[in-house]
Amino acid sequence: MKVLEGRVALVTGGAKGIGVAYCEALSAAGATVVVADIADPAPCVARLQAADPGARAVGLRFDVSVEAEVAGAVAAACEFAGGIDILVNNAALFATLPPADVTDIDVELWDRVMAVNVRGSFLMVKHVVPVMTRRGGGKIINVTSGVAYKGLPGMVHYTASKGALMAMTRALSRELGDAGICVNSLAPGAVMSDTIMQNTAHIQRYHQNATQQRALKRAMLPEDLLGALVFLASPGSDFVTGQTIAVDGGSVNT
Repeated sequence: MKVLEGRVALVTGGAKGIGVAYCEALSAAGATVVVADIADPAPCVARLQAADPGARAVGLRFDVSVEAEVAGAVAAACEFAGGIDILVNNAALFATLPPADVTDIDVELWDRVMAVNVRGSFLMVKHVVPVMTRRGGGKIINVTSGVAYKGLPGMVHYTASKGALMAMTRALSRELGDAGICVNSLAPGAVMSDTIMQNTAHIQRYHQNATQQRALKRAMLPEDLLGALVFLASPGSDFVTGQTIAVDGGSVNT
């Protein structure tokens, strides 16, 4: 039996970049996967079903920062799969953000980053927790970042959003423990995903030196995150909550 057989996983930001790899790993582990994104999730769903014709997957297209859309999407996921056991809060603005000094960041852009990266995760938790509670528990995995430990010049808005999400993880773990819900953070380092590869500004400014800052001196790939992701989603982590697992080749020590 696969480790996530019979579980339902909803992955926000699942249609692109690292999100696709998350969806593939959860599906391969036996979960029914809800691919949630503001971008078209259909190609990811097709990819999951091509890899395993027996895979159960559905795509939902919505904006995580809009509460009515979140509520509708959670209801649709439950109608399709019967509930939600695993929530991966992966949706975030990063790859499309141009590096900018704090004095040059528009307030509108700051607010949009916070709306997607922080409010979006909050709204997903708000509407998924009652579903998990009725099912006797669940796993929430907030995708944060090592930049919350190290700081990232030129990305103050993104760094602040990931720090907020890490703090949210700690608070939620204590609030939701009695409901049997484990809440943890997965903190990637600089990952060479397809979305990052399309942004030369990010590669030149952040990724070229990332390897030298690691104990394991090689490029980080999306598949490097998948073991930790599946662990946090699985029964193997049933007594792990409120923690941050940094997967970055030893760039930060938590």
